[in-house]
Amino acid sequence: MDETDSPQTPHELLVILAAIADEKIPAQTIAPKFSARFNKGVDYVGDVAQFEKEFNDDLAVIAHAVNTYDLPGNLKLSVHSGSDKFSIYAPIRRALAQTGAGIHVKTAGTNWLEEVIGLAESGGAGLEMAKEIYGDALDQIDALCAPYATVIDIDRDQLPTREEVSGWTSEQFVAALRHDQSCEHYNPSLRQLIHVGYKVAAKMGDRYLDMLAACEPAVTRNVTENLYERHLKPLFIG
Repeated sequence: MDETDSPQTPHELLVILAAIADEKIPAQTIAPKFSARFNKGVDYVGDVAQFEKEFNDDLAVIAHAVNTYDLPGNLKLSVHSGSDKFSIYAPIRRALAQTGAGIHVKTAGTNWLEEVIGLAESGGAGLEMAKEIYGDALDQIDALCAPYATVIDIDRDQLPTREEVSGWTSEQFVAALRHDQSCEHYNPSLRQLIHVGYKVAAKMGDRYLDMLAACEPAVTRNVTENLYERHLKPLFIG
């Protein structure tokens, strides 16, 4: 899905699906373009009503292509950069309920952010590691952001310094990072930076994994609640 281009028309999507069928590719998901922006780890930036129209059009095209071109019956529409796009979950749920279609929504990136929230929420050494991850990501911001330039919008003026964050309490760090737009301290620029800063934790290796284990109760609670309460329920239960 290229969020920077205009969306594919239904005809263009149908042509793509016909080509997939001609090549006998056993496709399981298809990720078309949608209008507006799907930035990493934050909400959809665009007209929700327009997204709903495009989403329903794409579902209809996929259903037609499955019947016409003998594509796999379980071919699903993919909202590939869809993690934490909470404002479009209600339109998606309505469409799935009406059509019985399946969907693929990516959530891997949001799990990583919930791990960092769990570390910060645990306080002590967990909080210090969360601060270290942010500080190192800030130091490496150009390298970390370059591969994701088309799917992030970070206002660098809104990023606190390493020194400022070093003095934060657990509550301050969590409030800045957690995706809660009703919280006045939520900082989407900080959230996007940490989202693309996973390499910082990867380079920590066992030190990071050991800290996850030490903070397991908070990490597990945040990951589970986020996936079930904020993704699965809005998408499939309402």
